[in-house]
Amino acid sequence: MTATTPSPTALNGPRVRLRPWTDADLAPFAAMNDDPEVMRHLSARLTRAQSDAYAWRIRAQFDAHGFGLWALEVPQLGFAGFVGLSAKVPFELPVPGTVAEPHEIGWRLARAAWGRGYATEAAALVLRHAFDVLELPQVVSFTATANLASQAVMQRIGLQRRGEFDHPRLAEGHPLRRHVLYAQDAPRTGARPS
Repeated sequence: MTATTPSPTALNGPRVRLRPWTDADLAPFAAMNDDPEVMRHLSARLTRAQSDAYAWRIRAQFDAHGFGLWALEVPQLGFAGFVGLSAKVPFELPVPGTVAEPHEIGWRLARAAWGRGYATEAAALVLRHAFDVLELPQVVSFTATANLASQAVMQRIGLQRRGEFDHPRLAEGHPLRRHVLYAQDAPRTGARPS
């Protein structure tokens, strides 16, 4: 980490803690990334080597930017997945009203953490950090149109549906290619994200 890069911040809510990654997170992260239910709306399950490489890319983003996909810690489970922000969406989003190179808020939780509101609580912390601390102009989130659970989280944290698009990294005819995009613009001065 350079002297100009802020150190990763831990974000704490009533029931969740978002923190920098540790080596102890790698095994449960790999198990989560190999779970067919967790990965159902993503392009493919990950091998242990692919999962570890992904975790190292996440850590590198924190080193470069001071934020990223925080490790999610919850009561009784410890490591439960991730919630955070991408450095920038690496492709153009063909949806009106989207700023150039927006930051994406996203999450992936282990099945044992589903249905308890952890994703919503953690994502609300990240959204507040994005606007209040990082001063981002807009935050987006997108998922396959069939992923209604993630869309519900997007709605609960105050993002609004902006449109649909075909994911450019998925081949034509792929069952997950059609995506829906939600976004929230930075609140006016003095306002807080919902």
